[in-house]
Amino acid sequence: MRHVWSVPMTTRFRGITVREGVLLRGAGDGDGDQGRAGWGEWSPFLEYDAAVAEPWLRCAEEAAAGDWPEPVRTEVPVNVTVPVVDPERAHALVLRGGCRTAKVKVADPGSSLAEDQARLEAVRDALGPSGHVRIDVNGLWSLEEALAAIPVLDRAAGGLEYVEQPCASVEDLARVRRGVDVPVAADESIRRAADPYRVRDLEAADVAVLKVQPLGGVRACLRIAEDIGLPVVVSSALETSVGIAAGLALAAALPELPHACGLSTVQLLTGDLVADPLVPVDGVLRVPGTPGVPGTVVDEDALARWAAPPERVAHWEARLAEVRALRQDRRP
Repeated sequence: MRHVWSVPMTTRFRGITVREGVLLRGAGDGDGDQGRAGWGEWSPFLEYDAAVAEPWLRCAEEAAAGDWPEPVRTEVPVNVTVPVVDPERAHALVLRGGCRTAKVKVADPGSSLAEDQARLEAVRDALGPSGHVRIDVNGLWSLEEALAAIPVLDRAAGGLEYVEQPCASVEDLARVRRGVDVPVAADESIRRAADPYRVRDLEAADVAVLKVQPLGGVRACLRIAEDIGLPVVVSSALETSVGIAAGLALAAALPELPHACGLSTVQLLTGDLVADPLVPVDGVLRVPGTPGVPGTVVDEDALARWAAPPERVAHWEARLAEVRALRQDRRP
């Protein structure tokens, strides 16, 4: 059984205003408990081809099969995510988020360095001196831009925890890491690379950002985390709570979790597909299905409310067929 959903976002983020995807349901006991009863989210971004979208489907199928490792923690600290917005809204988002860490988007083509500075100053003011501020560049800077901008934004933030993916190439990440005092985190250089371990081999990052859907599921990410040998931050791909539950399953199973995770993004959607959305309380998310924590129960009324129109259902059915055809072609 599958459900195609379409939920508007509260603000433009990553260039989109509507998030879409598919919920897959596998065999289970029928009570709707994500992972245990078999709900998985498949929501690759619309521009991704079948080859890129295939690991996302593996993640959804793993969740639908209930194939997650045992957790070692029941709570995961998370950051509030601040899109490219004006300082006043950034300040309000951080206060409302209730987290002690903020991840701030910078380097947007429509935003100047001065505007990024102002946004970071507002975030620091909202967090206070003891909070952690990290920035995400999504690989949009050249090497020269990164080396010039990072010290400026480090001062504006009153000290950065790290800068995520300042440049697109692993080679430039390594050069940035050697050229600035702020730690460097790798995201796209792991999840979109032919060789995710090149970051390790070139000593290009201090932190590995892992996103469970793009990397093929919880168990696949655990293998990468073990092999890459870096502290891990688990981050979302703008999922509903069904997809966030998979990220929480990864964060809950990691042997060590030294940083807050980027899994508090449900608030960027105007709606959700579960009865009890995964939003932080006092800066932490409780891990569904762990002792004393209820599971994530899919809400049938919400599935109906956020059901995609017929043309979007056809689009997603075609994408799913493409990915499955690709798998057939790859079989020996």
